[in-house]
Amino acid sequence: MKRELVIVIDFGGQYNQLVARRVRECNVYCEIYSYKTDIGKIKEMNPMGIILTGGPNSCYEADSPTCSRELFELGIPVLGLCYGAQLMMHVLGGKVERADVREYGKTEVIIDKMDSKVFEEVVSPTICWMSHFDSISKAAPGFEITAHTADCPVAAAENEAEKLYAIQYHPEVLHTVEGTKMLSNFVHGVCGCAGDWRMDSFVEESIRTIREKVGDGKVLCALSGGVDSSVAAVMLSKAIGSQLTCVFVDHGLLRKNEGDEVEAVFGPEGNYDLNFVRVNAQERFYGKLAGVAEPEEKRKIIGEEFIRVFEEEAKKIGAVDFLVQGTIYPDVVESGLGGESAVIKSHHNVGGLPDYVDFKEIIEPLRDLFKDEVRKAGLEMGIPEYLVFRQPFPGPGLGVRIVGEVTAEKVKMVQDADAIYREEIQNAGLDKGIGQYFAALTNMRSVGVMGDERTYDYAVALRAVNTVDFMTAEAAEIPWSVLQKVTSRIVNEVAHVNRVLYDCTGKPPGTIELE
Repeated sequence: MKRELVIVIDFGGQYNQLVARRVRECNVYCEIYSYKTDIGKIKEMNPMGIILTGGPNSCYEADSPTCSRELFELGIPVLGLCYGAQLMMHVLGGKVERADVREYGKTEVIIDKMDSKVFEEVVSPTICWMSHFDSISKAAPGFEITAHTADCPVAAAENEAEKLYAIQYHPEVLHTVEGTKMLSNFVHGVCGCAGDWRMDSFVEESIRTIREKVGDGKVLCALSGGVDSSVAAVMLSKAIGSQLTCVFVDHGLLRKNEGDEVEAVFGPEGNYDLNFVRVNAQERFYGKLAGVAEPEEKRKIIGEEFIRVFEEEAKKIGAVDFLVQGTIYPDVVESGLGGESAVIKSHHNVGGLPDYVDFKEIIEPLRDLFKDEVRKAGLEMGIPEYLVFRQPFPGPGLGVRIVGEVTAEKVKMVQDADAIYREEIQNAGLDKGIGQYFAALTNMRSVGVMGDERTYDYAVALRAVNTVDFMTAEAAEIPWSVLQKVTSRIVNEVAHVNRVLYDCTGKPPGTIELE
């Protein structure tokens, strides 16, 4: 059965991945593409629907991202959101100009056409999230205004006959109370998607595809012990069994005692029938990272060294045809491969791979999934909850939780601080309610007083965020008593740390990790 597809065309909006995530919640598969994608490629994909994202530009300016009129004449339903709505109007003969009053935040939207397919079962007025300084002053010919606000005369418009819909606000964010319902109405009611993309069928299809692809070849899996690589490893083991060898590289940048914990789960004494190889390469990585402070350079060094270790292990094993990595969809998009948004970070598992990688091909079975979908896939395959819901950990490990140069001494400092923080969060019963939490080591040193002596030591930053999809996040509100206890333990138990900070930054403007 051919998979139904809705595509998101990205105009540089901060919520591009969130749009795709919400569509998938409707059990419809969705992918993100740049606005520069050739119209011929879009035709070849034959999507059931197209969604245009928001963006920071003004569509009437000459150098702004745009699209051709042909996009709206393909006979494929199109939904424009914010900038996408303005662009639709602009290209099709409407008028967009700077608004007298900028709308930002939660806004009451009055629906003028209650029988619109997009607004089916949506109450009026409804609260929506606005973020725009331009507005549609005149709808394009053939369009009917379907919603307005006190300051925005065209909050929504549609050409039902052509299946073209323009929405000035952001239905993809949770602040838009009935946003998911509106997107569901579009993908199901307008596009006609059946909504049969579910995790059980994805897992089944993936295992079958892997088995066919690999044939009688040998596969090497990069196993970190994190959620993504663990789910990928189990999926491969179900597909090809003994043809799979899992190599766990302890690069010395793991959390405290994590190397031994990973071996206990996946090694010979563990619960899984995997060919498990542990490589202790701590000093090798520390040597490569000596004197390097720039985050992107650290990521690329760690990524390349991973590949070199895998090549060496592959030669010991014999002929290896494929390398497996736990790449997930946010990695793809944030590495600049899936949309128009700027490169946020380069991952060793999606970008910057050396040209002389000694493998026929790389297999990334989770490349299409968001983090919460990866967890669902893990549960579908019978992986225990305590593994599936393990705290996320970046591929470069503590290399991006240590600001500046990485040394063995700094690694021990952040490992000890992080272990204390995680222990106290769990003791307080907060671990299940926080999306991600960890300690990081800043590059800041400051004067302190300990034991009647002046010190000049490092500051540790504590990070904790609430998030559903890891695309956006808000700082978690940790009780002051817990932060006090964590702080007291860290400055007393961790050598060379005399100050503890709490990071209150959300994503955006920050990222969840420090580097």
